[in-house]
Amino acid sequence: MQILGDFWNFFQNQILGMKWLSDEIGSVLNAVGFDTGGKIGGSIQFFVYDMIKIMVLLGVLIFFISYIQSYFPPERTKKILGRFHGIWTNIIAALLGTVTPFCSCSSIPLFIGFTSAGLPIGVTFSFLISSPMVDLGSLVLLMSIFGWKVAVVYVILGLVIAVLGGMLIEKLHLQNQIEEFIRNGKSVDLPQDALTKKDRCKYAWEQVIETAKKVFPYVIIGVGIGALIHNWIPETLIVKVLGTGNPFGVFIATVCGIPMYADIFGCIPIAEALLAKGARLGVVLSFMMAVTTLSLPSMIMLKKAVKPKLLGIFVAICTIGIIVVGYMFNAFQYLLV
Repeated sequence: MQILGDFWNFFQNQILGMKWLSDEIGSVLNAVGFDTGGKIGGSIQFFVYDMIKIMVLLGVLIFFISYIQSYFPPERTKKILGRFHGIWTNIIAALLGTVTPFCSCSSIPLFIGFTSAGLPIGVTFSFLISSPMVDLGSLVLLMSIFGWKVAVVYVILGLVIAVLGGMLIEKLHLQNQIEEFIRNGKSVDLPQDALTKKDRCKYAWEQVIETAKKVFPYVIIGVGIGALIHNWIPETLIVKVLGTGNPFGVFIATVCGIPMYADIFGCIPIAEALLAKGARLGVVLSFMMAVTTLSLPSMIMLKKAVKPKLLGIFVAICTIGIIVVGYMFNAFQYLLV
């Protein structure tokens, strides 16, 4: 088990998280005179590291998805999904999100790829909600800090938000709220046997370039805002505001968490500090959900893919769901800890 745990940590931190890249950038900045432990140096390190990480992940994921898409044109994908009906399609999409441990910004390229591949809008949004909120890494980490009961309930309620949110978006018939360049993504019209591996790689690379050109400006803006917020908002201020146990704590925690930019691993130090200061369990977990699912930089990136109406509905669904979950944890805190 120790070996598996070490392997998972290495894969999570060094492969997906590219922590080695952050260390290298920090070494270079320190060598040229920047203090990465300070606000300015830390902001620069955060900006450069996350910009490179997100663009690399975007490129790899879009290439991989587009290559597979060449084997599965929209009509064929619809036939496969046709084997499942109703809520089961959303459940499968939400569960798929749990095995892709990405932050909210990193999940958006997958959302774009799935949508361009012709998957139903409700299915793609179930994935988009669950991917950053309830990945397997968060389950293990939450178990180590809060215990298995809190971790399991957290994941189950996160999946419920993802499934119900996707179903609601599907019922509202908001397909026209997806940007046209995604809805009308290139499809492969040639017979399957007529495409060589070289053809498929060329198609996938074209998709990477096209998507990157459209998303890159928003990556710059989103990561820039995230770098400023991440390094300039004092943790002591957040702890003071949220560590009161007042009846509006869950609401305040959710609102305060939205502008921040981090995955669940970046939330843990703040969560532990909140608990140490007397914050209730629901306040801490709603803050973590808001940070991982609705960060301002990721919403700026998502705005490139969807129109304002759909973006607003997505934010509203997630926010209401997170607040409800937070108050549920507060109500049953003594049964879970």
